[in-house]
Amino acid sequence: MKSADTEFVGGPLDGRILPIPLGPMLGVPKKYKVPVPAHGEAPARTLVYVRAKQVRGLSWFWRYEYDEAASAKASA
Repeated sequence: MKSADTEFVGGPLDGRILPIPLGPMLGVPKKYKVPVPAHGEAPARTLVYVRAKQVRGLSWFWRYEYDEAASAKASA
């Protein structure tokens, strides 16, 4: 399965670059959900990142930006 190294912006994964599996049209998904297991007294939750286009010079690529509102809904 092909993957693309994709940058994460905002939230707990800020600054990380992770390999994201590509879909059938060789693009990254519009939303990427990261399940976080419960640890100590902190309950389990789901982090939600949405795809955004980033432009550098003449080229562009996808990155994921943290969606705090969607993360709160997904964890509830």
